[in-house]
Amino acid sequence: MKNLIIRALTGIIFVAVLVGAICYHPISFLVIFSLITGLTVWEFCGLVKHYEDASIKRFISSLGGAYLFAATFAYTNQLTDGMIFLPYLLFLIYTLVAELYYKAPNPINDWAFTFFAQAYCAGTFSMLNFIAAIPDTPGTIAYSPLFIMAIFIFIWLNDTGAYLVGSMIGKRRLFERISPKKSWEGFFGGLAVALGASQALAWYAPEISWYNWLGLSATVVVFGTWGDLVESLLKRTLGVKDSGHLLPGHGGMLDRFDSLMLAAPAAYIYIELFIRN
Repeated sequence: MKNLIIRALTGIIFVAVLVGAICYHPISFLVIFSLITGLTVWEFCGLVKHYEDASIKRFISSLGGAYLFAATFAYTNQLTDGMIFLPYLLFLIYTLVAELYYKAPNPINDWAFTFFAQAYCAGTFSMLNFIAAIPDTPGTIAYSPLFIMAIFIFIWLNDTGAYLVGSMIGKRRLFERISPKKSWEGFFGGLAVALGASQALAWYAPEISWYNWLGLSATVVVFGTWGDLVESLLKRTLGVKDSGHLLPGHGGMLDRFDSLMLAAPAAYIYIELFIRN
């Protein structure tokens, strides 16, 4: 009972902080998600730092990831030009050159895990800036939380629907080798809930057609499910149950944002192809 209360309280605070950061002001979005990006890279590096003789520089990698998010925020809001990415390019160069001097037992693994952390964590979070920014407003922060909130709503409702339906009638395993508890019934239950929520958003934001909301919700559910499975594969490979312990009752940052890792870039592609064009 105590664990359930802790899990519930953590979940409420977690959702409240995210919703507040996304909706309150662009700067609150920038600060919170730069922090989340850095913490996610930190956590990832902690998971792999002893795997196959890898020696990861956690602080530098985490700082680089947080900087990429902040730089992308400035760039997508047309507050600066591509020069903002030069320090990040220097970080990538440093990552390669530093292995000449560290004398690590396996520099290839060091490079691979460091760059993978940047792509998997920092790169995917940075896509949120492209989704939120409003084009053609140079010199001002033109930020819309609509699509960001929609993505999180679809992810959260899909998780809830999949859990409830799967726990009640789930029989056919979705991907038993990686995640034995997930079922096809749960997947379609979560999808149905997210599709229904998309039509509520179509009523709230009618400037976007109902079928585009439908398509966006389906995209988030499909790729979010793959994102969840990718993180499960990562944990199984590393032999860990949770990615971390930062969020009591919920595991680590990767556990909470695994669906977003693939849902965000997929949603951006859908938005650019079918909604903004």
